[in-house]
Amino acid sequence: MQPPMAQVQPGPSQVEEVEWNTALLDCFEDPGTCCYGFWCGPCLACTVSGRMKECYCLPLCDYCTTSAMALCGLPFAVPPAAYGMRVALRHKYKIKGSLLNDLCVSCCCTWCSWCQMHRELKLRNPKPTVISIQNVSTLHL
Repeated sequence: MQPPMAQVQPGPSQVEEVEWNTALLDCFEDPGTCCYGFWCGPCLACTVSGRMKECYCLPLCDYCTTSAMALCGLPFAVPPAAYGMRVALRHKYKIKGSLLNDLCVSCCCTWCSWCQMHRELKLRNPKPTVISIQNVSTLHL
């Protein structure tokens, strides 16, 4: 009979959490995103959703939810897409925060939240630079 083998249990992984690259109200860090969010907020939200590899139309759920709540006479509704995207983005990039903070920001500063998420994605996933290289060969005689 063999003695039982000792099993090594991995300890909790300590992942260093980072801050957001820009603050919630840092519109002047990226005026283009700020203008995009101000003039066409739903389009900005759909862009963020697409960059997160989700359905582009997902943020439209927020309009349906808040409209239905308003029709029922309830003045307050949690925008599910804004909240879910914020939580997902924060977890994906290991950004400091809490579910309660995400909830408050998503409910009270929805458009600022979408702008902050857009800036974060732009800074973390810049568009690739295409470099064209031509082969030049010379014939030496």
